[in-house]
Amino acid sequence: MLGIGDDCAVLSLPPGQETLVTTDFSIEGIHFRRDWQSPESIGHRCLARGLSDIAAMGGTPAAAFLSLALPARLSPAWPDRFLEGLLALARTHRVELAGGDTAESPGGVVADIIVVGRVRRGRALLRCGAKPRDLIYVTGDLGESAAVLHLLGSGRIKKRDVFSQPRVAVGEWLVRRGVGTSAIDISDGFSTDLSHLCEESGVGAAIESDKIPIHMEARKLSRNERGGEQASRLSLQLALHGGEDYELLFTASRSKHIPERIAGVKVTRVGEVLRERKMYLVQNGKCAILMPRGWEHFSAAKKSAH
Repeated sequence: MLGIGDDCAVLSLPPGQETLVTTDFSIEGIHFRRDWQSPESIGHRCLARGLSDIAAMGGTPAAAFLSLALPARLSPAWPDRFLEGLLALARTHRVELAGGDTAESPGGVVADIIVVGRVRRGRALLRCGAKPRDLIYVTGDLGESAAVLHLLGSGRIKKRDVFSQPRVAVGEWLVRRGVGTSAIDISDGFSTDLSHLCEESGVGAAIESDKIPIHMEARKLSRNERGGEQASRLSLQLALHGGEDYELLFTASRSKHIPERIAGVKVTRVGEVLRERKMYLVQNGKCAILMPRGWEHFSAAKKSAH
């Protein structure tokens, strides 16, 4: 690989590999707030978004390209700390920052990350492969970022960092073993990303509420809330709809054995794929329609998120 120093980066792929390319914006006031998160956390998150996309396709990341627009009055220490966070995650996944661009922003900080990866030809995990009776799994725990955002938005805390970990090794394992039928990363919220997968596969889903792995931050927040039944449901709502978890949501045939941990990461079966093109939440033996209520791009009602 030929990286920073020339007009273009030069990348080469091993024989039998296909190229994966993803790009993501991180915009101040939409995706993060400098008064709520450290520069290191924001830099980490910027790269994590792209790595998580590569993970969802079962790929191995290779290189990243960062374009960064900064306000003129921004402290010089801020971009240095931003890069520290981004490069720390890059080193963990052996990803080279191979190029990019910088410019002055008339408003807040804007970062665009491009991540390039590779996957064995014809083996990429897609959103469109789920079949009726497949089982639905998620990695890790859900709701941490949503719980922290809830605390920040309510003014109960002033600042808090979240360092979500993209599940690259899990995606690679699914492709290597050939057991995943479809996959997507959970960035817009479990309910919304599940709806994307179901739409692309032409199927529906039944999710068992008591199987959803809820992060301890969301559980703790729910315990501290007052308000009866509504408060008791808060942790589940954060896990279902909060987003910014960067866990993997994937499906596999019920004939395939999926271990409880893959590459050291907890894996939980949360439901099954249906032929009927609707999503249901099964709670206390009763079925209710599960609506996608996560992040909606271009929605004026959305506030800044982690």
